[in-house]
Amino acid sequence: MNRQRHFDAIIAGSGVAGLYCALQFPAEKRILVLCKDAMSVSNTDLAQGGVAAVLNTQNDSFALHKEDTLIAGHRENDEHAVDILVREGPDDVRRLYTEFGVEFDKQPDGSLNATLEGGHSRRRIVHHKDSTGHEIATRLCAAVTARPNITVAEHTLLYRLDRIDGGFFAHVLTADGAAVYAAPYVVLATGGIGQVYRYTTNAPIATGDGIRLAWEMGCRIAHLDYVQFHPSSFAGGDPHTRQRFLISEAVRGEGARLLNGKGERFMHLYDDRLELAPRDVVAKSIMLESRRQADEHFYLDIAYKGADFLKNRFPMIYEKCLQAGVDMTKQPIPIFPCHHYLMGGIAVNENAKTDLDRLYAAGECACTGVHGKNRLASNSLLEGLVFGRRAAQDILRHSAGERFDPPPLPAPDDLSGAPLPAGLADTVNDVMQRAAFVLPDLGAVREGLKTVDRMIARLKSGHFALSKDYVETLSLATVAHIILKELQAK
Repeated sequence: MNRQRHFDAIIAGSGVAGLYCALQFPAEKRILVLCKDAMSVSNTDLAQGGVAAVLNTQNDSFALHKEDTLIAGHRENDEHAVDILVREGPDDVRRLYTEFGVEFDKQPDGSLNATLEGGHSRRRIVHHKDSTGHEIATRLCAAVTARPNITVAEHTLLYRLDRIDGGFFAHVLTADGAAVYAAPYVVLATGGIGQVYRYTTNAPIATGDGIRLAWEMGCRIAHLDYVQFHPSSFAGGDPHTRQRFLISEAVRGEGARLLNGKGERFMHLYDDRLELAPRDVVAKSIMLESRRQADEHFYLDIAYKGADFLKNRFPMIYEKCLQAGVDMTKQPIPIFPCHHYLMGGIAVNENAKTDLDRLYAAGECACTGVHGKNRLASNSLLEGLVFGRRAAQDILRHSAGERFDPPPLPAPDDLSGAPLPAGLADTVNDVMQRAAFVLPDLGAVREGLKTVDRMIARLKSGHFALSKDYVETLSLATVAHIILKELQAK
């Protein structure tokens, strides 16, 4: 248990946004990074494809990257935020390999090997095999651990923020009970909302806790119904497993063909870009084809590229498929759309600042506006880097010359109470899968909202024990409420 209780900034989350944010602070600033699980557990760690950035202006340009981002986002993007992303992002990507030792794949001549993904007009995605997120997370975790000014608290869940004069009290659950920390600035980098759906590519920690905290504190939440369903999650193996592993966008980028249950290509019926259409287009096309064929069997076939290429380019996907009984070098991979990413979130400005003074949000829990209605492949890690850095820079500008003198820390909360009834989180999953999966059902939206609102009322009035399960269930129900309200209003 860490004995230090006062910090210059508290960062909740250990994905790319939180870790990179922490690394921007100078040695004299005391930073606390709260990790809900082990430091290494994050959606960043699961990211496969790579990072999109214009690193070669001879064959690419910021204007092209911006236009691809706007097209994918249905031009609902904040264009100023997109400009920041595409123009500043390349320098942050360069820092990954020059300062933190990230090993991106290279060509024989030593240049970075950039691949193509759906929605991109140029090969601009740099990667580490098919486990780019793990490589980046591992290097940033090592860098954070090496900094004496950064304290890392693992298995520590932020469940409440109290505003005080000049800052916050952060209430957390730990393995030993509860604790309270104080800081003048807080950055929420708590990731996505994947567990609100029945099936997701997200890590189990993705329960929308930061979004609930911001909502309860009165922050504006923007476009939470802008949810991305990845068209190609693995559909074989155990049907009861909620977390599905991803068949990366890069597999289609390298030439994989989408097939229906009859073994026929079908994307030409829905979009001229075929398999390289943006994710939301492909996911909706699969659902429409499923209705047309009355069949949910779909496949991704890239076996024709040969075993040597596939084992070298996609070693992790190859091994995961093989463990599930599918040899992608010899047979098509069974796939189906699955929850993947959130484009909306806590509304922030260009410096990742929320509506609430001294509170910031970065990464997937934040809505910078860069993604619009649909995220372009491999812009997520880039967004975490750019706006995680900008959050730290803005805090440093505003904190210059400040002195933080918090009142005495309050006693930790009493955690005792009634046991949480079983199955509440499953109820949220069922509601969201029926009402808001790829093609929303407005009738199910109305009924689901009633169910979720009753659950929230029960959770808040039932005097339940304050536990990780309770906090996560409340977060999931709150996220579901916001999404369903937004869908109902349309």
